[in-house]
Amino acid sequence: MTDNPAEQPIPGVPGSVPPSVAEPTDPHEPLPPKPDQSSPERVSPTGQPTGADPARNAQSGVYLTTAQGARLYDTDHSLKAGPRGPVLLQDHHLREKITHFDHERIPERVVHARGAAAHGVFRGYGSASNISKAAFLAQDVETPVFVRFSTVLGSRGSADTVRDTRGFATKFYTEEGVFDLVGNNIPVFFIQDAIKFPDVIHAGKPHPDREIPQAQSAHDTFWDFVTLHTEATHHTLWNMSDRGIPRSYRMMEGFGVHTFRLVNAEGATTLVKFHWKPKLGTHSQVWEEAQIACGVDPDFHRRDLADAIESGACPQWELGVQTFPDNPEQMFQGIDLLDPTKIVPEELAPVQPIGLMTLDANPSNYFAETEQVAFHVGNMVPGIDVTNDALLQGRLFSYIDTQITRLGGPNFPQLPINRTHAPVNDMLRDGMHQTAVHRGVAPYRPNSLDGGCPFLAGEDTRAFVEVPAEVAASRKVRDAAASFDDHFSQPRLFWLSMSPVEREHIVAAYTFELGKCYEQAVKERGLKVLARIDGELCARVAAGLGLPAPEPDGPLVDSDPSPALSQVGALWPVDGRVVGILVGRDADLDGVREVCGTVRDTGMVPLVIAPAGGVIGGNGDPVTVQRTYATARSVEFDAVLVAGAPGDASATPDPRVTVLLDEAYRHGKAIGTWAGGGRLLSTAGVPLDAPGVVEGEAATEVLEEVTELLGGHRVWDRFPSTV
Repeated sequence: MTDNPAEQPIPGVPGSVPPSVAEPTDPHEPLPPKPDQSSPERVSPTGQPTGADPARNAQSGVYLTTAQGARLYDTDHSLKAGPRGPVLLQDHHLREKITHFDHERIPERVVHARGAAAHGVFRGYGSASNISKAAFLAQDVETPVFVRFSTVLGSRGSADTVRDTRGFATKFYTEEGVFDLVGNNIPVFFIQDAIKFPDVIHAGKPHPDREIPQAQSAHDTFWDFVTLHTEATHHTLWNMSDRGIPRSYRMMEGFGVHTFRLVNAEGATTLVKFHWKPKLGTHSQVWEEAQIACGVDPDFHRRDLADAIESGACPQWELGVQTFPDNPEQMFQGIDLLDPTKIVPEELAPVQPIGLMTLDANPSNYFAETEQVAFHVGNMVPGIDVTNDALLQGRLFSYIDTQITRLGGPNFPQLPINRTHAPVNDMLRDGMHQTAVHRGVAPYRPNSLDGGCPFLAGEDTRAFVEVPAEVAASRKVRDAAASFDDHFSQPRLFWLSMSPVEREHIVAAYTFELGKCYEQAVKERGLKVLARIDGELCARVAAGLGLPAPEPDGPLVDSDPSPALSQVGALWPVDGRVVGILVGRDADLDGVREVCGTVRDTGMVPLVIAPAGGVIGGNGDPVTVQRTYATARSVEFDAVLVAGAPGDASATPDPRVTVLLDEAYRHGKAIGTWAGGGRLLSTAGVPLDAPGVVEGEAATEVLEEVTELLGGHRVWDRFPSTV
């Protein structure tokens, strides 16, 4: 990567060195990684720095070898009894190669199987020092991180842009051990107790008889469960909002979901909720755009993240906390802090920034890093502790149990991506895939044969000590507090906080999802739930389903809206936004060159779209083509510029171009044109006087207006609203 935006290459280059047309034959060492890539730090299985170059934590040497390093002279032919004879059992290379291939895959995650990840660094602001003694939160302390984003329901082969909750899991490699903040892009969850987790996932997964639909909640079993188990109503409403189809991982909030307990150096405790706030703002796709992306680019989100980092638009999030007194009731202004289906509006408890995370490097190997990374909510450091949230308590068991199955035994923390950067002396021995070569004879305590080592630490030597919280004397029961019974006041708060266009999208989402259900009873029950949220929401969804709208079977509780819940109305940075520039035979190439430079200088990515690949205007200063009419689709671009009218003005425009422009217009994207390109917009059915359509004489003036529109993400004025 380069600090000069004009020299920043278009993202997507496969390797670090351009290939030759002919097969290379001169032996040389493996190529270095691309500039945007990184690898796990080179620490030993017990957390000791090795001093090795992380880039060399991979294949090395000039020649092809076996796994044990024996050089090979051929890997295209099996060892046979003659050129046409049977393959010999003694062919150790064949058996090693095929056996390893047969076992290249591990069981995928039951949930969060579809993921993408990146390396980065977290820098503490020091503003949390009064509430937590965690060393990585101290001022200007920089901590390596690895972040994995994911969908929940789909398999590894599903699409990125489905309507679903997104995982947002961060591994902090702190000097005091690993801290994992394992959350979602939605601050609440479907259930209040972990014992219900198998139920909600079984309901959301494909029907077990046909294994369909994949990565979808629009089916009977999901809606059967969430309409019967109404504590799921709040999370379901968030999923039906635009939050369920984020524009990108870079423009997605993250939440710790649960209430945690922080401890400062004096032992005082504070209850907190964790928030990740993206510097680019929180933005989403529109539904049709998400559906198109599922087909034309199922890797839309992982590609967007990797390309942004490669192009130098490194995404950033501020970590913040809402703080609450650690009182015996663990309530805040009537809201139960142990109920993971509830939020605390930011207007009641502002989010206080405590650090900045920057993702600045892509993984070098998807399997070794993104697939094998193992998170666990129980990975904590001094200064951070858990609460009695019943969902959190169950997760403390579930994650380790899952990783043992997925990663083949208890030694998964020794995989390079999972290794702590703090010294390890754990007395854990042996097991499958043990890579540490332990010494000594006494992996037990107390001992004298190993000189008494390892020794116990105290609070003065930064030991992790659980908060001695009071445990109420009570009867053993399978029950929950009465405050957990309120399933509808917060969904109504969320609905009342939405802008008109966001409400339109929620109505459409419920109508689509319930409309995909087969059973009328499930649809009717869904309407009964919606009646408890809002009468107009229920009535409009009922009309779409062709069913009568029921009356609510309980009172509607009004509350003050929370503006922080809406994604619409603010202006945000445009870093990493993708601008498509349509050109043709009659294009204004001088304007295109100028626009491409200005787009790069602004921190965005210009992609030139032409009838064919290669370059255009080859006399002196050619323009490189990144997309063709055959390979471009509207979903890839945040805004579209038309550099004149592509093709002969009297000819019929290429239908692929008119489709692209029509989709961009329908999806609320900014569109600009100059040098006569307005004729093409009109042919595509794009009104030149519509909101967010810019026509001008000079290319840079048009770009300036389009860039300003991009700050609001979409031209929401283009969408009529009846809500």
